[in-house]
Amino acid sequence: MAEHVDLIYLDYAASTPVDPWVVEAMTALMTADGNYANPSSTHVAGRQSVKFIAHAAGQLAALLNTDPSRLIWTSGATESDNLAILGGAHYRQKRGRHLITMRTEHKAVTDTFAELERQGYSITWLNPEPSGLLDMAKFEEALRDDTQLVSIMHINNETGVIQDIAQIGAICRDRDILFHVDAAQSVGKIPVDLSALPVDMMSMTAHKVYGPKGIGALYIADRAGVHVDPLLFGGGQQRKLRPGTLPAQQIVGFGTAAAIAQSRMLRDLEHLNAMRDRLWSGIQDIPGLSTNGAIGCAFPGILNVSIKDVEGESLLLALEPLCVATGSACNSKNQEPSYVLRALGTSDALAQSAIRFSFGRPTSARDIDIAVDRYRSSVARLRNLAPGGVA
Repeated sequence: MAEHVDLIYLDYAASTPVDPWVVEAMTALMTADGNYANPSSTHVAGRQSVKFIAHAAGQLAALLNTDPSRLIWTSGATESDNLAILGGAHYRQKRGRHLITMRTEHKAVTDTFAELERQGYSITWLNPEPSGLLDMAKFEEALRDDTQLVSIMHINNETGVIQDIAQIGAICRDRDILFHVDAAQSVGKIPVDLSALPVDMMSMTAHKVYGPKGIGALYIADRAGVHVDPLLFGGGQQRKLRPGTLPAQQIVGFGTAAAIAQSRMLRDLEHLNAMRDRLWSGIQDIPGLSTNGAIGCAFPGILNVSIKDVEGESLLLALEPLCVATGSACNSKNQEPSYVLRALGTSDALAQSAIRFSFGRPTSARDIDIAVDRYRSSVARLRNLAPGGVA
């Protein structure tokens, strides 16, 4: 029998545990004594399922301060990103085929833009400043008469840096350019008011905010010229923009998670700030340590640090049983230096040594203290083992 290992999970930017209230709400739509009917059915059970979905849409819409009719259910943020970017670009292609994004976006965005580039679209790939922020002057310089779509992430999944999507969106709206935001790391974590933000499309997912995997949503603004061509066909559900049988239990899970997030957001932010500050104060005096992305403009749930004279993969293994990341979850098996950190101007050596700590509701002061001790001792040991050992 395998020995039990007391894991310390500090990878909440990759995924979060499902809240018990969410599990309870979902279970009621999955078993024989619950409401498991297909919401596409016209009988009474199907109509009841539709009501559960409508209630969940209202919960998510309340979190975002928007109308529930503006939400399209998807399988997650990756599908939402694809629907927004491919669908928006295809819908507007007769107006122009120039698009803008950043090199620090999630793979679900960068790979989608790369596909559009293969289709003949012109893509401007913007690098951030060393802080991780987009330079607004450089952004405005990149705009052209044929620019039709811009996609900029809200909270970066590796560094936690928060972009000023209000300012970016205002610039886009003045020029009638579609503005898409990947908000997988921000929805349910920081305030997002879609009644005030000049955002045309926003991608989100449940499993980053204590909901189930396999369910996400795409917000599409009710504004002239804002539309996407569908990627999928069949059934006609969701205004024919995303057909298929709606997974009522997953949707209810997302709605419940959204309601919980809305009720405790300030408390969560206070906790995350305390956990990040405790970790940073415990390691910041290590020689050769640096942060990736400016802490002052970052979400407190993520702290990304690099260390000189230490190889990243060895450090990751030495840190076990800490569960942390060397980059984004979708790209962590690739041993190449993080493309996000390289775009910030970080050297390959420092990028390879990067560790992303991310915190959540269950994170305790004890978890952080163990992480501090483990990180400090691992760095010291690996430096002593290196040729010419560095103290």
